[in-house]
Amino acid sequence: MQADGRQIPVRVRAIEAPAEDVRLFELVPETGMATPYPAGSHLTVSLPVGDRVLARSYSLIGEFPVDGAWRIAVKRVAPSRGGSAAMWALAPGAALSVTEPQSHFDLALGRPDYLLIAGGIGITPILGMIERLVRLGHHPRLVYAARARSQMAFVDRLQALLGDRLTLVVDDAGGWLDPAAEIARLHADGEIYMCGPAGMMEAVRTAWQAAGRLPTRLRFETFGSGGARPAAAFKVHVRDHGRDVLVPADRSLLDALADEGIELAYDCLRGECGLCVVEVTGAAGALDHRDVFLSAHQKQAGTSLCACVSRADADITIDTGYRPALARVG
Repeated sequence: MQADGRQIPVRVRAIEAPAEDVRLFELVPETGMATPYPAGSHLTVSLPVGDRVLARSYSLIGEFPVDGAWRIAVKRVAPSRGGSAAMWALAPGAALSVTEPQSHFDLALGRPDYLLIAGGIGITPILGMIERLVRLGHHPRLVYAARARSQMAFVDRLQALLGDRLTLVVDDAGGWLDPAAEIARLHADGEIYMCGPAGMMEAVRTAWQAAGRLPTRLRFETFGSGGARPAAAFKVHVRDHGRDVLVPADRSLLDALADEGIELAYDCLRGECGLCVVEVTGAAGALDHRDVFLSAHQKQAGTSLCACVSRADADITIDTGYRPALARVG
């Protein structure tokens, strides 16, 4: 049960390849022009796959729609939980549905300094923020990291916007992101906005905390795809429903429960909002927390799990909070 489930039919107008293993999709609403959105917003796309429908969220590219179209970019992921494979199977003219643009990653204006950090496909929400800041007269810096230069999308566009305020960190070329050094260059009242792999963002969060910076001045969005170990199938006993559910390696716990008619509230699908958190009452192995919603203490306790992204490496027992209505007597 998505928090805002109103669906808008769209058609794929065009598909581009802005970087290696990345496809950009232009989506035009069937009923008119694409509506504006705040920088950092995303669409949730409904993708028919066989006899089921996958819901996947993708950041909107740029500050504004382009010629009446929303634009999203999807990185091909292997192994995939189905979303990237389904998107990559689309061709121009394909019909699908999306939600209205939503934002959990708002850009606060009026700060004296801005540092933006992107890793790989994490550049997608960051690009629109940079465009807006530059248009309003700010001078943001961007550190853009990836394994290879070929995996970096929109570099020419970013260089035109930022000039020498753009730093590319390429692993294959010996590049290394130094979060402490980047934070030291930021004004005391400045803010960081970042999106990228979990390991990169954890390093920045650790350095931010060590520098004694205000937690509220570090803002981030995650795509919730990375974990401590490779995804594997595991079995879940859903205590309040009295049922056992198998979670395949290529399906999320949230999706596997929905396949069996056990619905949870959800929204972001990236482990950020916490709507889909379930209680873990027993675990035969370790939990693989892939979210940024739960605190380090909560993750260590092992009694909660974000069903949209997190996993387990052995059987677990959960409680979803479902309580059937009590029958009235008399």
